Amino acid sequence: MENQIVKLIAEDRLQVPMSSLEQKVRKSKMSDAKSIAEMIGEKFDGNRVYAFVEEEDKDRARGMKEAVAEFEQEFPKYGAILKGKINEKRKLSEKYLYFGLYDGCKLTSEDYLGVLQNIGLTERAARELYPELLNLSRKLVKGKGEERSIIVGTYE
Repeated sequence: MENQIVKLIAEDRLQVPMSSLEQKVRKSKMSDAKSIAEMIGEKFDGNRVYAFVEEEDKDRARGMKEAVAEFEQEFPKYGAILKGKINEKRKLSEKYLYFGLYDGCKLTSEDYLGVLQNIGLTERAARELYPELLNLSRKLVKGKGEERSIIVGTYE
Protein backbone atom coordinates (compact mmCIF):
# COMPACT_ATOMS: atom_id res chain seq x y z
CA MET A 1 0.00 0.00 0.00
CA GLU A 2 2.84 2.41 0.86
CA ASN A 3 4.40 1.98 -2.60
CA GLN A 4 1.08 2.55 -4.35
CA ILE A 5 0.51 5.79 -2.45
CA VAL A 6 4.08 6.94 -3.16
CA LYS A 7 3.50 6.18 -6.84
CA LEU A 8 0.22 8.14 -6.77
CA ILE A 9 1.94 11.16 -5.19
CA ALA A 10 4.72 11.04 -7.80
CA GLU A 11 2.16 10.76 -10.61
CA ASP A 12 0.25 13.72 -9.22
CA ARG A 13 3.40 15.84 -8.93
CA LEU A 14 4.47 14.96 -12.48
CA GLN A 15 1.03 15.59 -13.91
CA VAL A 16 0.96 19.27 -12.92
CA PRO A 17 3.98 20.46 -14.93
CA MET A 18 3.26 18.07 -17.81
CA SER A 19 -0.33 19.27 -18.01
CA SER A 20 0.83 22.88 -17.89
CA LEU A 21 3.25 22.30 -20.76
CA GLU A 22 0.58 20.46 -22.75
CA GLN A 23 -1.85 23.36 -22.29
CA LYS A 24 0.80 25.85 -23.44
CA VAL A 25 1.52 23.78 -26.56
CA ARG A 26 -2.22 23.36 -27.29
CA LYS A 27 -2.89 27.10 -26.89
CA SER A 28 0.06 28.01 -29.12
CA LYS A 29 -0.94 25.38 -31.69
CA MET A 30 -4.54 26.66 -31.88
CA SER A 31 -3.38 30.27 -32.19
CA ASP A 32 -0.84 29.38 -34.88
CA ALA A 33 -3.35 27.24 -36.81
CA LYS A 34 -5.97 30.02 -36.87
CA SER A 35 -3.37 32.56 -37.93
CA ILE A 36 -2.03 30.29 -40.68
CA ALA A 37 -5.54 29.54 -41.95
CA GLU A 38 -6.27 33.26 -42.24
CA MET A 39 -2.95 34.04 -43.96
CA ILE A 40 -2.82 31.25 -46.56
CA GLY A 41 -6.32 31.63 -47.89
CA GLU A 42 -6.88 28.24 -49.51
CA LYS A 43 -3.50 26.55 -50.05
CA PHE A 44 0.22 26.80 -49.31
CA ASP A 45 2.97 24.71 -50.90
CA GLY A 46 6.39 25.19 -49.30
CA ASN A 47 9.71 23.39 -49.63
CA ARG A 48 9.11 20.93 -46.78
CA VAL A 49 5.48 21.48 -45.80
CA TYR A 50 2.03 22.11 -47.20
CA ALA A 51 -1.26 23.32 -45.78
CA PHE A 52 -4.75 23.96 -47.08
CA VAL A 53 -8.07 25.10 -45.68
CA GLU A 54 -11.41 23.40 -46.27
CA GLU A 55 -14.87 24.03 -44.96
CA GLU A 56 -17.16 21.11 -44.28
CA ASP A 57 -20.88 21.28 -43.63
CA LYS A 58 -22.17 18.82 -41.10
CA ASP A 59 -25.60 18.10 -39.72
CA ARG A 60 -25.66 18.23 -35.96
CA ALA A 61 -28.52 16.86 -33.93
CA ARG A 62 -29.69 18.88 -31.01
CA GLY A 63 -29.16 17.25 -27.61
CA MET A 64 -30.66 16.82 -24.12
CA LYS A 65 -32.63 13.63 -24.87
CA GLU A 66 -33.12 12.49 -21.26
CA ALA A 67 -34.68 15.79 -20.19
CA VAL A 68 -36.95 15.75 -23.24
CA ALA A 69 -38.09 12.18 -22.51
CA GLU A 70 -38.98 13.19 -18.95
CA PHE A 71 -40.73 16.34 -20.19
CA GLU A 72 -42.63 14.28 -22.77
CA GLN A 73 -43.94 11.96 -20.04
CA GLU A 74 -45.22 14.89 -17.96
CA PHE A 75 -46.60 16.91 -20.89
CA PRO A 76 -47.25 14.52 -23.81
CA LYS A 77 -48.70 17.14 -26.18
CA TYR A 78 -45.88 19.66 -25.72
CA GLY A 79 -43.29 16.91 -25.34
CA ALA A 80 -44.05 15.64 -28.84
CA ILE A 81 -43.64 19.15 -30.25
CA LEU A 82 -40.38 19.65 -28.36
CA LYS A 83 -39.09 16.24 -29.46
CA GLY A 84 -39.81 17.14 -33.08
CA LYS A 85 -37.85 20.39 -32.73
CA ILE A 86 -34.88 18.59 -31.21
CA ASN A 87 -34.89 15.95 -33.93
CA GLU A 88 -34.48 18.68 -36.53
CA LYS A 89 -30.95 18.99 -37.72
CA ARG A 90 -29.01 22.22 -37.73
CA LYS A 91 -26.32 22.96 -40.25
CA LEU A 92 -22.87 23.48 -38.84
CA SER A 93 -19.93 24.49 -40.95
CA GLU A 94 -16.46 23.70 -39.67
CA LYS A 95 -13.30 25.18 -41.12
CA TYR A 96 -10.27 22.87 -41.05
CA LEU A 97 -6.60 23.52 -41.61
CA TYR A 98 -4.93 20.42 -43.06
CA PHE A 99 -1.15 20.28 -42.85
CA GLY A 100 1.77 17.93 -43.24
CA LEU A 101 5.30 17.28 -44.43
CA TYR A 102 6.13 16.25 -47.96
CA ASP A 103 7.50 12.73 -48.37
CA GLY A 104 11.20 12.60 -47.56
CA CYS A 105 11.14 15.86 -45.59
CA LYS A 106 11.81 16.11 -41.86
CA LEU A 107 11.67 18.67 -39.11
CA THR A 108 15.05 19.62 -37.69
CA SER A 109 16.05 19.55 -34.05
CA GLU A 110 16.02 23.36 -34.20
CA ASP A 111 12.35 23.27 -35.25
CA TYR A 112 11.48 21.27 -32.14
CA LEU A 113 13.81 23.20 -29.82
CA GLY A 114 12.19 26.46 -30.89
CA VAL A 115 8.76 25.16 -29.90
CA LEU A 116 10.04 23.90 -26.54
CA GLN A 117 11.64 27.26 -25.81
CA ASN A 118 8.47 29.12 -26.85
CA ILE A 119 6.49 27.29 -24.16
CA GLY A 120 8.90 28.42 -21.48
CA LEU A 121 11.73 25.90 -21.30
CA THR A 122 15.29 27.16 -21.15
CA GLU A 123 17.55 26.26 -24.06
CA ARG A 124 19.37 23.76 -21.84
CA ALA A 125 16.17 22.12 -20.62
CA ALA A 126 14.81 21.98 -24.18
CA ARG A 127 18.00 20.31 -25.44
CA GLU A 128 17.89 17.75 -22.61
CA LEU A 129 14.20 16.92 -23.04
CA TYR A 130 14.04 16.99 -26.84
CA PRO A 131 15.54 13.53 -27.56
CA GLU A 132 13.32 11.76 -25.03
CA LEU A 133 10.19 13.64 -26.10
CA LEU A 134 10.86 12.78 -29.74
CA ASN A 135 11.40 9.08 -28.88
CA LEU A 136 8.18 9.04 -26.88
CA SER A 137 6.33 10.79 -29.69
CA ARG A 138 7.56 8.23 -32.23
CA LYS A 139 6.37 5.38 -30.01
CA LEU A 140 2.94 6.96 -29.50
CA VAL A 141 2.29 8.18 -33.03
CA LYS A 142 2.01 5.65 -35.79
CA GLY A 143 2.46 6.96 -39.31
CA LYS A 144 4.20 10.21 -38.48
CA GLY A 145 4.03 11.28 -42.10
CA GLU A 146 0.25 11.34 -42.08
CA GLU A 147 -1.61 14.48 -42.94
CA ARG A 148 -3.11 16.13 -39.86
CA SER A 149 -5.96 18.58 -39.43
CA ILE A 150 -7.20 21.01 -36.82
CA ILE A 151 -10.51 22.87 -36.57
CA VAL A 152 -9.84 26.58 -36.95
CA GLY A 153 -13.44 27.78 -36.95
CA THR A 154 -17.04 26.71 -36.46
CA TYR A 155 -20.01 28.54 -37.98
CA GLU A 156 -23.78 27.91 -37.90
